[in-house]
Amino acid sequence: MLIDADNVPPARVYAVLAALPSYAEIVVVGSAFALGRVEWPAQAHVEEASGWQRADLALAQIYQGGEHPLVIVSGDGDFALLAQQHEGPVLVVSEAASSRLRRVATVIDPVHDGLDRLRSWFTAVGDGAT
Repeated sequence: MLIDADNVPPARVYAVLAALPSYAEIVVVGSAFALGRVEWPAQAHVEEASGWQRADLALAQIYQGGEHPLVIVSGDGDFALLAQQHEGPVLVVSEAASSRLRRVATVIDPVHDGLDRLRSWFTAVGDGAT
């Protein structure tokens, strides 16, 4: 799971963390302010990056391709190419994902769609979500 802490409000982050399977890998990047608004799980790799597009660049560099399910917690259209090129299923968690992301990934807003939709997606794709 790649989380752009600057782009998603804490309520949505907490919702996705509540539905996340225990096996998931979590990578979080954002400004000190955004990172400080959430109590991150112990297994999360948290990295501070500030400045325009720094979090996006850091997450893109950390990203590892493959056929495993990929979760992107961000509505930023900059992740559309990454999602499009990923070989496995892609979920975007966002309240207002860009149209580019909506064309290449499943988009769920846990606040409006509910945690059951998130859990159903995780169940459908099986083990290995990152």
